[in-house]
Amino acid sequence: MESPLPLHVCHVNNLPVILNKLHAFLHCIAIAFLIYYRASYLLQETRAISIIPWLLVFASELLLSFIWLLGRAYLWRPVSRTVFPERLPEDDKLPAIDVFICTADPEKEPTFGVMNTVLSAMALDYPADKLHVYLSDDGGSPITLRGMREAFRFAKWWIPFCRRYRIKTICPQAYFSEAESDENFGDSEFGTEKRKIKEKYEMFEEQVMKAVEDGEYGNSRNHSTIIEIIQDTSGENETIRQADLVEMPLLVYVSREKSPEHLHHFKGGALNVLLRVSGVISNSPYILGLDCDMYCNDPTSARQAMCFHLDPKTSSSLAFVQFPQKFHNFNEHDIYDGSLRSGYRLQWPGMDGLKGPFLTGTGHYIKRESLYGNFKHKGIDLAELKDTFGESNLFIKSLHQSYEHKNVNGENFSNVLQQETEVLASCSYEHQTKWGEEVGFSYQSVSEDFFTGFILHCKGWTSTYLDPSRPQFLGTSTTNLNDVLIQGIRWASGLIDVSISRFCPLLYGPSRMSLLLSMCYGEISLFPLLYFLPLWCFATLPQLCLLNGIPLYPEVSSPFFMVFSFIFLSAICKHLQEVISTGGSIYTWRNEQRIWMIKSVTSHFYGSMDAILKLLGLRKASFLPTNKVLDNEQVKRYEMGQFDFQTSSVFLVPMVSLMILNVAALVCGVIRMIAVGNWDKLFAQVLLSLYILITNFAIVEGMIVRKDKGRISPSAILLSSLFFVTFLFFGSTILI
Repeated sequence: MESPLPLHVCHVNNLPVILNKLHAFLHCIAIAFLIYYRASYLLQETRAISIIPWLLVFASELLLSFIWLLGRAYLWRPVSRTVFPERLPEDDKLPAIDVFICTADPEKEPTFGVMNTVLSAMALDYPADKLHVYLSDDGGSPITLRGMREAFRFAKWWIPFCRRYRIKTICPQAYFSEAESDENFGDSEFGTEKRKIKEKYEMFEEQVMKAVEDGEYGNSRNHSTIIEIIQDTSGENETIRQADLVEMPLLVYVSREKSPEHLHHFKGGALNVLLRVSGVISNSPYILGLDCDMYCNDPTSARQAMCFHLDPKTSSSLAFVQFPQKFHNFNEHDIYDGSLRSGYRLQWPGMDGLKGPFLTGTGHYIKRESLYGNFKHKGIDLAELKDTFGESNLFIKSLHQSYEHKNVNGENFSNVLQQETEVLASCSYEHQTKWGEEVGFSYQSVSEDFFTGFILHCKGWTSTYLDPSRPQFLGTSTTNLNDVLIQGIRWASGLIDVSISRFCPLLYGPSRMSLLLSMCYGEISLFPLLYFLPLWCFATLPQLCLLNGIPLYPEVSSPFFMVFSFIFLSAICKHLQEVISTGGSIYTWRNEQRIWMIKSVTSHFYGSMDAILKLLGLRKASFLPTNKVLDNEQVKRYEMGQFDFQTSSVFLVPMVSLMILNVAALVCGVIRMIAVGNWDKLFAQVLLSLYILITNFAIVEGMIVRKDKGRISPSAILLSSLFFVTFLFFGSTILI
């Protein structure tokens, strides 16, 4: 008997793997020579300069070398995958899917955009009776609830239209705002239908916008539970033709109870409420997680994910299938690295060859069973299950895969089930249970997705990464510096939460997963801390020493100068090669270098400090949703490739102060080399300041050249100048 055709295949490109390992080998040899040079100086009995700056620079070089070494694990065995959804079983044999969408603030996350994400999820190419869409509204906003009702009403027109004409762009906002290729539907019937659906869409938009204008945002910190299965009570069915009356996916609105007296654990807490509520309503074995601004761009993502989940060779250990986050609103300049190129084109494929990528907060199909720990096995008594999952007998009953509420909808959503879901979504339900610790999404970090994925891998689960040519999900990227840096603080804080806890991947991971996978998790969790420390050092210490005529690097005539030059050029050229090989340009490389430096001295610094203060009990955990509201002037500057420096002085002062310091060091260094003639001793430090200034010329331009609203304000420049003078005085006194 012939074996069935595979649902997916894995591809390994061996040539890049060989070249990556060869580069890593040569780079390691150069680092060894650098360490020898620095260490031999420390062992000298007499030294020409103070040991403090030398030690700090050496420590920074070691930290950068360490984080670079951890990152080599990504390049050990990158893979790519191809799926064959046409080989899946018939629709009646496909498993059910629950879709989780989270929103928290209707002011920062516009309701109309959230509803478009909901509609795109409802329009997935999947059996409607096996698709259930849940929206968690942590803001408890009546506006969002009304938007859900309007979305369901429009969905009764939109979903039949998408299915009948096989529409690929299933998000209505994207479909009607872009030039959709409709050459296959040139007949008048399609044109008539499209115009009709567009009229319905405009009516839907008008109703949602009216709800936003007339409604109240609600109290996001203190509100009772609201759970509603959305249904259309307008009687509009009569106007929809019989051929288009199709079964609709289940749509559920969930707003959990919130009170200032209780911890709510941000997005992780909201996801666990959805996990419990959906468990007693639909209890689908697989869950699609989506951010509220990350709409489904292709109807086939569920079937593509099932190519892995239904593979008998891998399904038993597979926890989730991860798709990349891609964005519709970044341009070719991408000055803020909004595309996250390095992560989704290098790191995730690299981890996919090592048992799987990280879990990111959106675009993943995760197995429900993987989130329940080891407590689903038979033989565990009821008391232990209640200690773990809480007191709900109905939810504990749902732990068995055979449990399913048949045909739950708004009409037969019983009072008993309504009351049960409200209990499951209450503030106190998780007290003295293991939610967020051993079951569900983890509460250890505000980056609940990263830590949850890490724990799953530690428990032996695997994951898979799939990056099809057509983006399966598209979201909104940050397009102004303020939002980029605030988002960076949140990410950095969440990652450092993990790295300085007992779950540090480099300590907790190696005994539970492969060393290479532990290195990947270690790199991503430590990089904010291990980048901000060295970059602050390299942006200040060599410059202070240059201003005082003190060399920190070998003379140009020394053989060790070639070692430092090789390491610098090796890192730069390798980064450029990775950018070019993944479709970028030299401008992409420059932009990534610049935003890496900017984030390291701002977001990574503040995020790391935030995590350390939380560990010491000096600060409470916090979560700020990224602003999704677009400012037309900021968007225009972004499209022109101009930085928008309308942000807090907390961010501007470090950047501007360092630019002033490097300008002063460069000018003073050049003058000193000409006047004194010791250019060979100070050349490396002059070159370093020049490189920093060229890479970050946009900041200098914002200080001096630009006169528009997005420039760096004179007050920020003045404050930075005072900080520079203070730093120069105390730095020279203490370090030199």
